[in-house]
Amino acid sequence: MNLPLSTIPAIPLTDLSLPPRGSWPASVHRFDEESALAVRSALAAQRPLLVRGEPGSGKSQLARAAAEALGRLFIAEVVHARSESQDLQWRFDALGRLGDAQAMGAHQYGADEVRQRLDPRNYLSPGALWWVFDWPSALRQQQQSGGRGARPQPPAGWSPARGSVLLIDEIDKAEADLPNGLLETLGNGGFSVPWLDTAVCAAPAMPTPLVVITTNEERELPAAFIRRCLVLNLRWPSNEDAFTARLIERGRLHFHARCHPEVYREAARQLWQDRQEAARQGLQGPGQAEYLDLLRVVVSLAPVIDEQLALLAKVGEFALRKHPPAD
Repeated sequence: MNLPLSTIPAIPLTDLSLPPRGSWPASVHRFDEESALAVRSALAAQRPLLVRGEPGSGKSQLARAAAEALGRLFIAEVVHARSESQDLQWRFDALGRLGDAQAMGAHQYGADEVRQRLDPRNYLSPGALWWVFDWPSALRQQQQSGGRGARPQPPAGWSPARGSVLLIDEIDKAEADLPNGLLETLGNGGFSVPWLDTAVCAAPAMPTPLVVITTNEERELPAAFIRRCLVLNLRWPSNEDAFTARLIERGRLHFHARCHPEVYREAARQLWQDRQEAARQGLQGPGQAEYLDLLRVVVSLAPVIDEQLALLAKVGEFALRKHPPAD
């Protein structure tokens, strides 16, 4: 049953500090009204949230920030060209089982012991969807398999009753078989696993996991998959003044008074110009990620604020211009 928005926790529209999580460094995020409502709507509808936007626009961080704002476990899975939908559900160590079988063949073992030690469940490890749908059974399965696969590291004080957020990052990198293979899993909130008597599914009393899926639009996603998602489009303003104002806001959010006030504006102006040049060549221009990289270089190499503008004029070429110059 879908939940009314009034029962979904509010997302704060203030600066949200994101502590380090695994390979994710510390950062800061600020939800706007649209993205906060999109997260809460996905939770209420119990549907995945598909986030569209150009690279570096903050799609992945939105999922991490949602987990922090809601006090949930955060799990991230980056998709690549060889990823399959099954990888997000479970993995089977066939090579490990074959090696154990060969080793046992060189010794004298009884038939019962062979069957017990080569039980397929001993080589089965939970994928990301298993962890977010049913943490207790995923934990039991990982223990049975001798610790195969990576166990997510929950934040302090977390319990499965707090819920989880799963980021499926850059789903457009995979073939269409991957999103198509997730239709039933995401639609029904569960999946079956070979060698198990029961399906893996979200417990009725537990919070529905929030699944955030990002795409850079490198490959068109199946229409049936998109229909099963709520969609948030992260768009940058097409007007230069509005574009630079948003960049300056994001820069100040991360660096506060560490930057000369004019550095924020001049860096945004340079980025806008490089985006226009890239667009004329039919290329993807720099975005928010490059802007923050440029500011990070400036504050690191010129901690004295009065020296930052001179440095900015020199390093913009390295941080912003990712495309070859036009002839």
